[in-house]
Amino acid sequence: MASRLAESRGTFTRTLFGGPLTTFDPLDAVLFDLDGVLTPTAEVHMRAWARLFEPFLAERAVAPYTAQDYFDYIDGKPRYEGVASLLASRGIDLPFGDPADAPESDTVCGLGNRKNAVFTAVLESDGVEPYPGSVAFLDALTRRGGVEVAVVSSSKNARPVLAAAGLLDRFDIIVDGVVAAERGIAGKPAPDTYLYAASLLGVPASRAVVVEDAHSGVEAGRAGHFGLVLGVDRGAGRDSLLARGADIVVEDLGELVDDVNGAHA
Repeated sequence: MASRLAESRGTFTRTLFGGPLTTFDPLDAVLFDLDGVLTPTAEVHMRAWARLFEPFLAERAVAPYTAQDYFDYIDGKPRYEGVASLLASRGIDLPFGDPADAPESDTVCGLGNRKNAVFTAVLESDGVEPYPGSVAFLDALTRRGGVEVAVVSSSKNARPVLAAAGLLDRFDIIVDGVVAAERGIAGKPAPDTYLYAASLLGVPASRAVVVEDAHSGVEAGRAGHFGLVLGVDRGAGRDSLLARGADIVVEDLGELVDDVNGAHA
C-alpha cells in the first residue's frame, strides 16, 4: 500500500496542483462528498440504518442485516433508493409510498423517514466534529487559492450537518438531497449531482476532482468523466473503491496536506 500511495500522491499532486516539475495544468475545483469524507456522520448513519433494519428483517425471517449491507446497498445513495436497494436484496417488495409518509408506515418512504428520525435525534443530542485531516486539507486548498470547492451529498441533512460541524460557511455551493429533489436531479451513482455542482462553479468535469468514500460516489465520479476521482477509505475498502472507479485511494485526506502545501510553495 505504501508504494501505491507514494505513486498516487505524485499523480495527485501533478494533476491537481501542478508544480515546477510538471507539464500538467492544475485543476480548478474539488467536489467533496460529506458523510465519511468531511464528517464522521457516516458512522451515525450506519448505526441508524442498523437500528432500522435489524428488527425489520428479523420480523420477516430473511437474512439478517450486516454492516456490509450498508456499503453494498445503501452508502452514498439517496435515502429512499438505499431503502429500496436493501429490500430488493432480501426479496422484499413494499409500496414506495410518499415522502410525507409517517415513520411508522411500512413503505419505502416510511422506512426512510424512520431512519432519518433516528439520525436527526443523534445529531441533535451528540453533535458532530469534522475529520481533522479533512479540515487540514480544506485549509490547505484555501491557502493555495485558485481552487473552487463544493459539497455534493445525497443526504437531505447536509446543511444541518455542515452547520453542526462548523463548516457551513466554507462552502458557497452545496448540492444535496434537497436540491436534487427540487430540481429532479438523479442521485449517485449517476453523476448528475456532481455535474450540476461543477456547472454552478463554472468548471468543466475534466477540470474537477471528486472526493468520495462510497462505492456509489466513486462510480458517479467515473461516470461523469471527472479529472480525478479521489477515494477515501473509511471502511468500503481500498481495492473495492479502486475497482468501482477511484483513481487513487487514501485513508485520510490529511495525508495529502503536504502535497498541497508543496505544490503551493
